[in-house]
Amino acid sequence: MAVCVSLVGISASAFALPSFEQVHARWRSSDWVLLARDGEPLQRTRIDNTERRGDWVALADVSPALREAIVVSEDKRFYEHSGVDWRGAAGAAWANLWNTRTRGASTVTMQLTGLLDDDPQRSGQRSIAQKAGQAVNALWLERTWRKDQILEAYLNLVPFRGETIGLSAISMTLFGKAPSGLDEREAAVAAALIRAPNAPYAKVGARACRILRDMQAGSQCANLGGFVQLAFARPAPASLSLATDNESLAPHFARRVAAEVHPMAGDRVTSTLDANLQRFARDTLTRTLLELNARAHPRNVQDGAVVVLDNATGEVRAWVGSSGALSGAREVDAVLALRQAGSTLKPFLYAQALDERRLTTASLLNDAPLDLATGGGLYIPQNYDKDFKGWVSVRTALGSSLNVPAVRTLVMVTPHRFAKTLTALGLPLTQSGDYYGFSLALGSADVTLLALTNAYRALANGGVAAPTVDLPRRPGAPADGQNKAGAKTSQRVFSADASYIITTVLADNNARTRTFGFDSPLATRFFSAVKTGTSKDMRDNWTIGFTSRYTVGVWVGNADGTPMWDVSGVTGAAPVWAALVGYLHRRLPSSPPAMPPGVIETRVTFENNAEPSRNEWFLRGTETPLVGLAADADAAARRVSTRGAAQIGTPTDGTIFALDPDIPAARQRISFERASGASTLSAWRLDGKTLGHASRVPWLPWPGHHLLELVNADDSVADAVHFEVRGAVARTAQAPGASKPPPK
Repeated sequence: MAVCVSLVGISASAFALPSFEQVHARWRSSDWVLLARDGEPLQRTRIDNTERRGDWVALADVSPALREAIVVSEDKRFYEHSGVDWRGAAGAAWANLWNTRTRGASTVTMQLTGLLDDDPQRSGQRSIAQKAGQAVNALWLERTWRKDQILEAYLNLVPFRGETIGLSAISMTLFGKAPSGLDEREAAVAAALIRAPNAPYAKVGARACRILRDMQAGSQCANLGGFVQLAFARPAPASLSLATDNESLAPHFARRVAAEVHPMAGDRVTSTLDANLQRFARDTLTRTLLELNARAHPRNVQDGAVVVLDNATGEVRAWVGSSGALSGAREVDAVLALRQAGSTLKPFLYAQALDERRLTTASLLNDAPLDLATGGGLYIPQNYDKDFKGWVSVRTALGSSLNVPAVRTLVMVTPHRFAKTLTALGLPLTQSGDYYGFSLALGSADVTLLALTNAYRALANGGVAAPTVDLPRRPGAPADGQNKAGAKTSQRVFSADASYIITTVLADNNARTRTFGFDSPLATRFFSAVKTGTSKDMRDNWTIGFTSRYTVGVWVGNADGTPMWDVSGVTGAAPVWAALVGYLHRRLPSSPPAMPPGVIETRVTFENNAEPSRNEWFLRGTETPLVGLAADADAAARRVSTRGAAQIGTPTDGTIFALDPDIPAARQRISFERASGASTLSAWRLDGKTLGHASRVPWLPWPGHHLLELVNADDSVADAVHFEVRGAVARTAQAPGASKPPPK
């Protein structure tokens, strides 16, 4: 009777115990989980380094063998008692009286109350008063919780070994499988760890064998010690993934999201990724790289990356940062790694030339040997196949990715202005256009796959560049094109008209035939606009393109920068790109964009059959039904414009000159030169004063900002550049045509 009164006096503590629902709700994994847009887990990343906890495991997802092993080893009459096993307690007391070793009398329910009360001494020996309190709490718990809830909570909260808490963590750590798949031997080992979490493998094996005998499975004891030793030696996994995919699907994208949202342990963050597309992209990239490295014809290419963007929203639908096990640098995110862009920048160059009305896609450019004077000597561009095609239209030059016509176009646009356009598109150029020079036309700048793909998305959206989106927009969040402060995050880079015309070229399979042939992976059965690129020495290979719904970018190469062997845009990245857009549009149509009102479609005929007659698209006001060469065009083969307009070769727009104080002022000169083939009928004009008609004019520099112009006979300006001279130099006379120094 005295014992009963004592228990009643302690019973007030039982009312502090949480409900099963509360315990379940406050459970936190030691990882955070990246989810796909539909909620499917993509990636687990550990945050809490003090304890190792996995997801909460429902009792229905626990193998029957483990449930039996726990009951047999910890509480044989679990389903019979009401919280306290009085028979077991009496037996334990009698055994202790005679100093006989036996199992303790704590039931699973009593142990659970110890796990719930946050007692720092819960893993140690308890006093009689503490044991009494446990008993009262257990009785109370049995009245408010169901048996299945008690066992489920116990399996999730009980420490197993070291930092490992709960069944999910121990199952993945020791056996590399979900709790639903544990067999009798594995279940016995897990149950044995509860009594001796940090015991050596031999002791754990011996206890597990006793549990197996109680389960009537003593035959499983053979070689059990070695089995436990191997389980203990198993490397701890980086994450406790219970997904069906053994490999993580989006490790690099998870790092990107973590840097944005700073998740806490147990958080589940929904992203914009499509799980099925992510899996398909990863597998397709891996399969293609394996085919490229077949033993018969190895191509020395180990790495690759894929990104897929939704055109309308900018949402990232797939992000494969590496080739996984094939890569020697699998932790490097190749989607964000800087690589030379190659020919993938050409569509933007021609779009700018169209917007500036320097060219049309019917204009003829001479694909012939060309050398340009630069600060480092002569720049002599070559085509990919080391061959020249002669006079070709801009449509053919871009579609077939010819290099010399692109360089001629950059001479008109200037590297300085083109670099500004690329920066506006979001490409991470770290230098000014003059640093890259004319090689910028051929992609000498370093870019990332994400930025490059998003720049092509600007073409798909009619010339408007906007940022990408990693997380779904929350209700009430700013709409696309606005940041939190309300400032615009999107901007128009090209006109809708120029973007449409360039899109017609990138979608024109006939325009690609001179370089890629008629039957290539770039030709799809639905609308798509695509461009390939290969950097110097075949170090980087790109295929970037868009459909009416998605923009897809693929890069293949080697993370360490070593060259590939005989890999082009068609054989390297293009097969992956073609497979991806085919998958995306297996049931979804892709239609060409509508022609803007500022574009005119006209039938064009080329004189002397330079190219076959065809329909061509023009900015309104630039259309022409007949395209031909001037009478002296062949003699002036190095002309940079089909109209023969005068062009400034040097300096380029935005150049900054620094005067050298160690050289006498009178001996320093800046040379003004026309571009190769530019008309000699034009005159030089500097800051409003005429300098002469020579193709090359040396000028005695004066510090300040200057405007240099080439002026036609009718006094119209053919070309103009701004440049700056820095450095104070005392002179006795002012150079002809120089502007006066400002007053001090």
